Amino acid sequence: MRRPDEKRLARMRALATHDAGFACFGSSLAGMDEVGRGPLLGSVVVACVIMPREPLLPWVDDSKKLSPARRREMYQAILDCALYVGVGAATAQEIDTLNILAATKLAMQRAAQEAPATLCLVDAVTGLALPFPTKPIIHGDAVSYNIAAASIVAKVTRDRQLQELAKLYPEYGLERNMGYGTAEHISALMRCGPCPEHRRSFIGKWISDAGGEET
Repeated sequence: MRRPDEKRLARMRALATHDAGFACFGSSLAGMDEVGRGPLLGSVVVACVIMPREPLLPWVDDSKKLSPARRREMYQAILDCALYVGVGAATAQEIDTLNILAATKLAMQRAAQEAPATLCLVDAVTGLALPFPTKPIIHGDAVSYNIAAASIVAKVTRDRQLQELAKLYPEYGLERNMGYGTAEHISALMRCGPCPEHRRSFIGKWISDAGGEET
C-alpha cells in the first residue's frame, strides 16, 4: 500500500475528529451507509460498521473518492480490524414491492440488527427502527470515519454481486455499469428486455417500449 501523504493523513484525522465528537456515547459508535439506490438492476446494499478508535486507517474515505483497487484494499483492512461489520440487502423484488426508500430502510435494519452499538451515524436516512439511537448525517460518507468505512464495505460488496450477475446476464454490460442506467445498459434493455434482477418499478418506460418480454 502506498504510503499516505500529509494531505491524506489530514483527511483521515478530520473524519476521525468528527466521530470523536460523539465520545459521550462510548466506544461502540457505528456508521451505516448504502449503495445502489439509483441503479436499474440488483439489490440495494447496506453496511453497518463499528471501527476502533485506534489504529486509524489512513485510506478510509468516502468510497466514491477511492479507486476500485484502493477500495478493495481498504475493504479487507476494515474487515480485519473492525469491531463489527454487518451487511444487509433488499432485493430488486423487495424494492418493487416496498419502494426504494422503504427497501433501503429494510436493508439497514438487516445490516444493523446485531450491532452492539450505542449510537449509529447514518448517511442521511431518518426514521429507522433500530434498538439503539441513530443520527442522520448529510453527506455522512464524506465527513464521518465510521460512515466512510461502511461506504467502502457496501460498495465493494455490491460491486462483487454485480460482477457475478454480469456472468449470468452478459448482454447488459453489468461489469462496467454496475446496473446504472447508462446508454449501453438501456440499449441492451430495449433490445433484450429485462432479466429477473431488473427493478420493474425503475424500468417501466423501457419495458413498455421493448414490449415487456423477460429474458
